[in-house]
Amino acid sequence: MTTSKTLAAAALALSVAVPASAARTIKFATLAPQGSTWMNVMHALAQEVARKTGGDLKFRFYAGGVAGDEKDVVMKIRIGQLQGGAFTGVGLGEIAPETRLLDAPWLFRSRAELERIRRDFGPELSAAVAKKGFVVLGWTDLGAVYVFSKDPISGPDDMKKEKMWVWSGDPIAQAAYQALGVSPIPLSIVDVMQSLQTGLIDAVYGPPLGVVALQWFRRVKHIYPVPMAESSGAVLVSKRFFDALPEKDRKVLVEVSAEQISRLNALTAAENEKALKAMEKQGLTMGPKPDAATMKRYEELGRRARRALAGRLFPQDLLDRVEKELAAYRARASTKR
Repeated sequence: MTTSKTLAAAALALSVAVPASAARTIKFATLAPQGSTWMNVMHALAQEVARKTGGDLKFRFYAGGVAGDEKDVVMKIRIGQLQGGAFTGVGLGEIAPETRLLDAPWLFRSRAELERIRRDFGPELSAAVAKKGFVVLGWTDLGAVYVFSKDPISGPDDMKKEKMWVWSGDPIAQAAYQALGVSPIPLSIVDVMQSLQTGLIDAVYGPPLGVVALQWFRRVKHIYPVPMAESSGAVLVSKRFFDALPEKDRKVLVEVSAEQISRLNALTAAENEKALKAMEKQGLTMGPKPDAATMKRYEELGRRARRALAGRLFPQDLLDRVEKELAAYRARASTKR
């Protein structure tokens, strides 16, 4: 047998020996730690997908940030080292900046408002993500974003006295702090715990469930009662990987993801409430709700921050349409009371 024939035979043997399913493994990264509600649901999603595809499509998880920060994960998906991930708004913004409007400071007053806007504008935002090479399998609710601090905070001016953390490269939080007149300390999310321990920072922000999962609550004492935002995220897969799947496997992945992510959002809302109560039982103090004048000030700060972001992060037209729809939604809600 000639050398060329030997190589051809070896190649054929390898193609037979390696099962097709080996090329259909979604290497999936997330900051959520193993054992969390987030990961429990993702494991259930993976099991259901594997069952319904007869094992043709599987997941391999890299949880707890072992694959790096969200920016790292985006890069690894783009070069094919990973095929999917769960992202907060920060990671989504690396892909399609328009999506960060969902995290805009002091824009939403409730989860219901976020859901309404995401329902109406979700297809438009999903299309923006698809243009950048990713498929949205589902939008996730991460929860209301609170400020957690070592010292009590009673209003915007108190935040100027704290060493506030900002997620490095997060323009949304940076714009919020700029509106407040605060100069935050930028750090990767994986450096926050150590920085709280050393005193480099005094205050962090995040949904209660995330603050508990990351153990940050052990290094703070106070919770400011006015959320900065209603945070949104998404579960994404590489469009190149998704498009290469057989149609039946794409259908299963989309349908199971929709079902499980809907369940996840309901669980997340309940878990965030439990997390807040649990932290208070652990000794954290929830501050008193500010007066009407302070709340009005936050509305103005939010408008200022969003205007600063419009044009460079999300289109002014998109912001105008979202704010118009929100105003109409609130007007309809007020007439029903």
